[in-house]
Amino acid sequence: MAGRAQPSGPAGSGGGAPGLLPLLLLLLSAAAIIPRGDGQNLVTEDVTVVEGDVATISCRVKNSDDSVIQLLNPNRQTIYFRDFRPLKDSRFQLVNFSNSELRVSLTNVSISDEGRYFCQLYTDPPQEIYTTITVLVPPRNLVIDIEKETAVEGEEIELNCTAMASRPATTIRWFKGNKELTGKSEVERWSDMYTVTSQLLLKVGREDDGVPVICLVDHPAVKDLQTQRYLEVMYKPQVRVSQNYPLQGLTREGEPLELTCTAFGKPQPTDMRWLRVDDEMPQHVVVSGSNLLISNLNKTDNGTYRCEASNAVGKSHADYMLFVYDPPTTIPPPTTTTTTTTTIPTTITGASVPPTAPTEALPTVQFSNASLAFRPDSRAGEEGAIRSVDHAVVGGVVAVVVFAMLCLLIILGRYFARHKGTYFTHEAKGADDAADADTAIINAEGGQNNSEEKKEYFI
Repeated sequence: MAGRAQPSGPAGSGGGAPGLLPLLLLLLSAAAIIPRGDGQNLVTEDVTVVEGDVATISCRVKNSDDSVIQLLNPNRQTIYFRDFRPLKDSRFQLVNFSNSELRVSLTNVSISDEGRYFCQLYTDPPQEIYTTITVLVPPRNLVIDIEKETAVEGEEIELNCTAMASRPATTIRWFKGNKELTGKSEVERWSDMYTVTSQLLLKVGREDDGVPVICLVDHPAVKDLQTQRYLEVMYKPQVRVSQNYPLQGLTREGEPLELTCTAFGKPQPTDMRWLRVDDEMPQHVVVSGSNLLISNLNKTDNGTYRCEASNAVGKSHADYMLFVYDPPTTIPPPTTTTTTTTTIPTTITGASVPPTAPTEALPTVQFSNASLAFRPDSRAGEEGAIRSVDHAVVGGVVAVVVFAMLCLLIILGRYFARHKGTYFTHEAKGADDAADADTAIINAEGGQNNSEEKKEYFI
């Protein structure tokens, strides 16, 4: 921000070299005699600098007419008169000098350099304007103190972060991982410096173990200044029981069962044991470390089996409820055999006709249902499977009956097709009393005529 312009008489002898004082007075007198400065304006800006850096002060003139420009320090000692430096402080260096600007740099800035610096222009009337140098001091130390190096889950611990000797006072922010937390800050002022302490109360759990707690500083003199501490939290074991065998399906009589117990904690659990809730452990159960094995399940094994693990913090457990189901049911495959043989004789009375050949016996047809063996996943599924097997058996029997009926219809059809028509027998009258066939033929009506017709003559 630009300083306020103030009319001022000749100044600049304070702090100047004694031998140059007559020359300065002469120049000032000459500048006061000659009227100048119509339409001229002094311009400058405030300067903010970090301690130890370089500050640059610029005195500029608009519509310059070659009037004299000089720069004074907060004690109103002349730093530069035009391009001459009366003040014996080598930290001030001339950067640029012209009729319209006087620019001076100040290296290695300290708190003592903070204040107002005056730009003067010797016109009629003289002009003066000031610029303010503000020195920023970053925190020299940033430290986190933890009440307990190792905490137990569920405890509330106190953390303190201190930023020392800063200017202006700093702002402290807390983070746990990526989550921002709220602390309580106190500010102490020592001379021109500020020390800020922020307190954070944090209730820790097992999920906080190994998580960083970050103290971050917001200050115009620094960026990304932070420090962090990693939480160390002790917690009870976390227990889990897993079934190794059978991998899937139900636990049935006669089958084996294998369980494994795993436990994680801090410190790592060293004591693990198996027990049966509300009952004694069966004698045939084998426990080996974290494993439990039952080689041959039966209904007496039903119950709740517990795995317990403990460490220095406490004890935890996990339960496994065992229910032994009946062994799988297998229905034997039914077999149905049907054999059909049909013989149809044919007889013609009064004639020598060869008997009709018997109809070939139909082939034997056998139907058998495939073996139905199943292993349902539950009792309800087992009952449904039995009902489905009954339906399959009934369907097979019905199919066999239908097939037999179809075969019978085909045989009857063939029989009636081969014996279709009417048969007439022309038996000769009186042939019933004949002693043999030849006599019957001779005695029949017209038999003699026929015999005569069939006579053979031998010459």
